[in-house]
Amino acid sequence: MSIAKKLFGSVRPNTFNKDHYPAFIRSAEEQYVQTLMTNTMSNTYYADQHELLREAAQLHHEMANSNPTFMAQAIVYARNEGFMRLQPLFGLAILSIYNPDLFAKIFLQVVRYPSDLSDFLTILKGLGRGEGGRAVKRQVNRFLSGVSEYWAIKYNGRGRGYSLGDAIATAHPKPQELKQQALFRYLRGLDTNLALLPQVEALENLKLAATEEEQIAWIERGKLPYETVTGAIKPSKAVWEALLYQMPTFAMLRHMNALQRAGVLTDKRNLDYIVSRLTDQQALNKAKILPFRLATAFRQVDHPELRDALREAAELTFDNLPELGERTAIFLDISGSMEGQYLEIGAVFALALYKKTQGNSLFWLFDTEVVDAKPSRKDSILTQAAQIRTRGGTDTGAPIRKLIQDQKKVDQIIIITDEQQNSGSPFYKQLKQYRAKINRDVKAFIVDIAPYRHAMVPDHDPQTFYIYGWSDTVLSYIAQSVQGYSSLMERVAELSLGD
Repeated sequence: MSIAKKLFGSVRPNTFNKDHYPAFIRSAEEQYVQTLMTNTMSNTYYADQHELLREAAQLHHEMANSNPTFMAQAIVYARNEGFMRLQPLFGLAILSIYNPDLFAKIFLQVVRYPSDLSDFLTILKGLGRGEGGRAVKRQVNRFLSGVSEYWAIKYNGRGRGYSLGDAIATAHPKPQELKQQALFRYLRGLDTNLALLPQVEALENLKLAATEEEQIAWIERGKLPYETVTGAIKPSKAVWEALLYQMPTFAMLRHMNALQRAGVLTDKRNLDYIVSRLTDQQALNKAKILPFRLATAFRQVDHPELRDALREAAELTFDNLPELGERTAIFLDISGSMEGQYLEIGAVFALALYKKTQGNSLFWLFDTEVVDAKPSRKDSILTQAAQIRTRGGTDTGAPIRKLIQDQKKVDQIIIITDEQQNSGSPFYKQLKQYRAKINRDVKAFIVDIAPYRHAMVPDHDPQTFYIYGWSDTVLSYIAQSVQGYSSLMERVAELSLGD
């Protein structure tokens, strides 16, 4: 072996993870996508909200300065394909400082609902930018020109940051017709002609209604959304029943406990309706419900028929994904740092992946040891996911070592983890040994569901794919990559921003 090969032929870790274990630094672009797709600003095992906020702000500024086009593409991708909100809005606010033209191009692709606008304006103010200047006001005006009565009554709650009325006062949009003029006056809290605004009129009459029958009549006449009704009155059982039949699927999922407490589920007609909605695959796909939302609801609900419906919903959510090859190894990190939502998400994904291999893959759990999960193809994803528990430390190399010891040849290795190794042999070292001894062409997919910025693998390995986040697009991406599609980073870079 040449001296050059000895000195430079092996790639060495160049940083440390949160547990001070050797790790790799990947490109700034990849760290940025990771932050957008996983960092919801919540406290994690190794970092609190303030630390995550500081790290995210640093990355947003670095990317806006060094590669604003990729930043814009990544923000749009995270908002629309990753179903993330807060980080894309944070990035959009910072992009407005550095590149107003790119900011304008993607604004309406990121700020999609009034709640997005409220959070965006709150972030701007928190950054010390006040109202953001003329470039921001132009985009806010574009958004406000599309505000409907429905949005006005659903999203104009005051005391929750910027209301639509506050946005109108900030941007001073010019109404184009009498109805819009009346709507803007209402949103500002001014007297207006309610005859031009039938939904608004229904809401105002709901607040004054003296009887349950009157309340229900105004709800049905105005097709009032549940958020508006529950903010205006205290719903009775009959009112909750009226709301149920116009609730979006996601709202129904979130309010199952409230419906149960109100006694709505004692009526078989209502229960059958909820079950039919939860098991309607077309409605589930349209609602874009993240798989872990089903797991959360399953944990919170104790009604047996609803739990059965949620089990079926989880199966349907993943039913339309392409199949994975049978020679697949799926490894789920069950170490202590995965406690809580990370494990809940990871277990659902791992079991869904297992079912997409027709049950012929390996599914192992690992901490510092490796255990065969012995999953069932017949039992539901949610039932099996709820039985998986955290324990011990983290050795990401352990499952690869077992593959080598057992001489098991696989074509794909999928590991779901927060990457915080603190013992044993590193994943990448074991992966190289596996490629040398068993299968040199094996592809590795690292599904990182945490916002920590250190990686287990350097960024120049063409057979290792990093995936960030927890929407069902993660599973679709893995299935497509197995068939030869591009990396996640290439997919983001190819995204068109429109005109």
